Amino acid sequence: MGLTLTKLAQWSAAGYDTGTLEITPLNEAILQEIIMFMEGFIYKYPKEAKYVFVEPLEWETSLELSAFESGYVVSETTAKSEEVDENGEPLLFLSVPQIKIRSFGQLSHFLFMAKDEKLKEAQACIEANRDPVAKILGSEYNTMQEDSTAFNILDKINEDDDPEIGIKIKLAMLLKQLDLHLLNHSLKHISLEIRLNPVSVNKDIELLKRFSGKGEQTVLESIEYTSDYEFSNGCRAPPWRQIRGEMCYVLVKPHDIEALCITCSAEGVFLNGGKTDDEADIDYERKGEIYKDLVTFLTEKSAKFSENMSKHAIDFKEQQKEMDQPGETSKEEADTLQKAITDSDKKPLEKNQINFGKNQMAKRLEPSLNWKATVDFKDRKSSGKDGQEEKRGGKVEGRTSTSPGRPQLLRKSVERIEEIVSDSSSESEEDEETPDHRQEANADLPSEYWQIQKLVKYLKGGNQTATVIALCSMRDFNLAQETCQLAIRDVGGLEVLINLLETDEVKCKIGSLKILKEISHNPQIRRNIVDLGGLPIMVNILDSPHKSLKCLAAETIANVAKFKRARQVVRKHGGITKLVSLLDCAHHSAEPAQSSLYDARDVEVARCGALALWSCSKSNANKEAIRKAGGIPLLARLLKTSHEDMLIPVVGTLQECASEESYRAAIKAERIIENLVKNLSSENEQLQEHCAMAIYQCAEDEETRDLVRLHGGLKPLASLLNNTDNKERLAAVTGAIWKCSISKENVTKFREYKAIETLVGLLTDQPEEVLVNVVGALGECCQEYENRVIIRKCGGIQPLVNLLVGINQALLVNVTKAVGACATEPESMMIIDRLDGVRLLWSLLKNPHPDVKASAAWALCPCIQNAKDAGEMVRSFVGGLELVVNLLKSDNKEVLASVCAAITNIAKDQENLAVITDHGVVPLLSKLANTNNDKLRRHLAEAISRCCMWGRNRVAFGEHKAVAPLVRYLKSNDTNVHRATAQALYQLSEDADNCITMHENGAVKLLLAMVGSPDQELQEAAAGCISNIRRLALATEKARYT
Repeated sequence: MGLTLTKLAQWSAAGYDTGTLEITPLNEAILQEIIMFMEGFIYKYPKEAKYVFVEPLEWETSLELSAFESGYVVSETTAKSEEVDENGEPLLFLSVPQIKIRSFGQLSHFLFMAKDEKLKEAQACIEANRDPVAKILGSEYNTMQEDSTAFNILDKINEDDDPEIGIKIKLAMLLKQLDLHLLNHSLKHISLEIRLNPVSVNKDIELLKRFSGKGEQTVLESIEYTSDYEFSNGCRAPPWRQIRGEMCYVLVKPHDIEALCITCSAEGVFLNGGKTDDEADIDYERKGEIYKDLVTFLTEKSAKFSENMSKHAIDFKEQQKEMDQPGETSKEEADTLQKAITDSDKKPLEKNQINFGKNQMAKRLEPSLNWKATVDFKDRKSSGKDGQEEKRGGKVEGRTSTSPGRPQLLRKSVERIEEIVSDSSSESEEDEETPDHRQEANADLPSEYWQIQKLVKYLKGGNQTATVIALCSMRDFNLAQETCQLAIRDVGGLEVLINLLETDEVKCKIGSLKILKEISHNPQIRRNIVDLGGLPIMVNILDSPHKSLKCLAAETIANVAKFKRARQVVRKHGGITKLVSLLDCAHHSAEPAQSSLYDARDVEVARCGALALWSCSKSNANKEAIRKAGGIPLLARLLKTSHEDMLIPVVGTLQECASEESYRAAIKAERIIENLVKNLSSENEQLQEHCAMAIYQCAEDEETRDLVRLHGGLKPLASLLNNTDNKERLAAVTGAIWKCSISKENVTKFREYKAIETLVGLLTDQPEEVLVNVVGALGECCQEYENRVIIRKCGGIQPLVNLLVGINQALLVNVTKAVGACATEPESMMIIDRLDGVRLLWSLLKNPHPDVKASAAWALCPCIQNAKDAGEMVRSFVGGLELVVNLLKSDNKEVLASVCAAITNIAKDQENLAVITDHGVVPLLSKLANTNNDKLRRHLAEAISRCCMWGRNRVAFGEHKAVAPLVRYLKSNDTNVHRATAQALYQLSEDADNCITMHENGAVKLLLAMVGSPDQELQEAAAGCISNIRRLALATEKARYT
């Protein structure tokens, strides 16, 4: 932990030795990672958790004595652990407010007891113990922070006679690993931070000034700098504050709150302490959270600003665009920006990163659908254009040069909205603008660079023969090398190559496309191709009668369409329809007697078309366009070929499109599943991966799962589990098995093929994307008793419980389901209890994700049902019952239903029922009664029924108006709801006032119909409730006449 705390943690002005940790996002992230490590330590390393520190960790705690319960001896001013060392000294000792802890086990317990205060406690501990490793292991182990080689460890083992040397070495390595993890995590966190610069801050302030002034419609009353002096780097903060990344201080007077003094720094915008008493200085100390920019800060602080800003949003953005026009940023401003970033970030940018109107930092600060120019035309536009006109004559005059200037930046807002809606895509790849790398003017350039420059000159000014020779010569270079790729772009070669595509010379087109196909693997080049208008020209070439041209154009489109904007361009220029038509080469064959599917040229055309469609299919709008163009039947026909080069892009396209329900229905109709299953047995690993992924996408549907089984797809899937080297394929295969396991018949087959034992073996040492699928499959298999026994006998319970300490949401949802299913078997439940699995499940109720909370609550139900002495176990969880009751305040229906089910099981123990009653379970359950969700209704009624069995809870439910809504549940179509409701009403009918409410709401008539139900429990509950109501009526009648 030492390197992270000294190098990356952000300390107050006093510094690392004497200062305190600042409250910053980075520090919070570091503390959260340390807390997560410590909380899980006792479960992952139980032996090491008992190790006694050389010196205790001491700090002042805010934790009260009341937080210490079982396992601790508490007096009026002290608390100490029952757990002691060999000398009888407690491993935790608290003498308010000073605390001493001497083992990782006690640290873990302390963090559990700290609850919401754990972040504050962790901060206090680290501030008070600057060298924790030395205190834990001894000063001699502190050297391992810098040098942890195996030789040093062996030296210590040989020299040290300490009997605990093994544990010490392991702890030292674990702490070293934690330090490395914290360093990586911190660097990742820093890399994602948005950093401001003086240019963007000054621009925002100037814009806000235009919209400020007197009157209700202005966004602010006033905004002004605290200092009129501006340094050469654009900052207004004093030099000693600029070192800390601060740029300027602004006084803002909103309409509805007091004046604010704000600091604008490289890290963001935050509130400072305001001007001091003498008005000459500022209290620079931060007083709140950091916001990404000034507008976001003011929107959060002032409701009036937010309201008026929304009214002026369009004008504000238009003026922003005016300030962002290319060419407006002068050379001096670019130099200023470079200095500012150098000062704030301590890492200078290369000159070539500030070549154009809107700088890269501005792109990161404000993502926009209006794409920016990424190519500098100023030095070469005229020469390129002249050369092209001179060489191509009238053909070039008809083409308008695609300029990346203002006409392209100012697209209509309607088009932008359409792009947002239509291209909401499923891709996870490079949709972010990549930094534009350029060769420095004075850099040592390789000889290839200058040779390519000469060839481009020939391309610009030579005749047809010279052009073809220059293209052939250019292809002799290693075009896969980035230097050559960027050299072509930097000397104006891209414009020429794209212009050649509009000539009538087929040879020139072929040569140009071959080069573009190779260099378009570079992300920067493909963006430049789109900026230069190259894609529409390639789309038009798809209509060419020359098959070679079609192939090259389609392959280049496949390379370029790796990001959203390129896919939009392809679709808007009719490219999807043309690419789909390439798949239908069989109908255009010159020799009808021979199937062109097996003609090498036609196969290549179809393959290239499928390759381009694969890239384009990552957009939802393009998926729909492919379907409308009739792509599914053609893809289905191509799937029957034996050409693996063809099959990979075809299956890849189907796999992408199968995420849409309309495609899944079409895939069934076209009998594609049969061919996907057949290709699972291919020798090509990539083809196997895509087939498995396609099955994974389609197997959400029950009929598809049956088809996979009927066509013999389960056996090859099970056999592919044994090949674990290719993780991408393994993730796809386990995903397909998971979805297929939803059907019981498929689970039976997997049991025959010994797939369950193999899946258990994959629970360790696998990436998370594989684990999510493996655990999901086991969760489905666990629904059957035989499979639960197999998992237990194969030792699967422990790795499943170990996964409960993870942070991946999907994995936690699946693992809680699997553990819950295993807990229905008493022998498995004993293992779960021994491994502290129930406590881990309970801790997941605090997870921020509703799906995880709900899944954990469902899993707790069988755990409570099957645990020995469940009531005592539940009470042993400090604050556990209060946590469950508080979850009834959730807005998520699934969370509410699962918590009600858990409360039903908890309330079976009278002591626990008394505790949750004290925590206010009755009014919270009553508040949920007006729901139309049958799942929630059922479990809510069961919970009410159970909670009626304590004290005056029956009366309390009536007082909180829960009875009348329950009567309406009897009108539901779900028999389970009827049964649970009748049982709840039966319990509530023990109170006279509740009987009157039931009678007034027509319960008797509804219950009478249920007395004849074939469900015996429903019969008895309905009859019992009617009996209580009738008994009250008779008593009332009798009292009236006596």
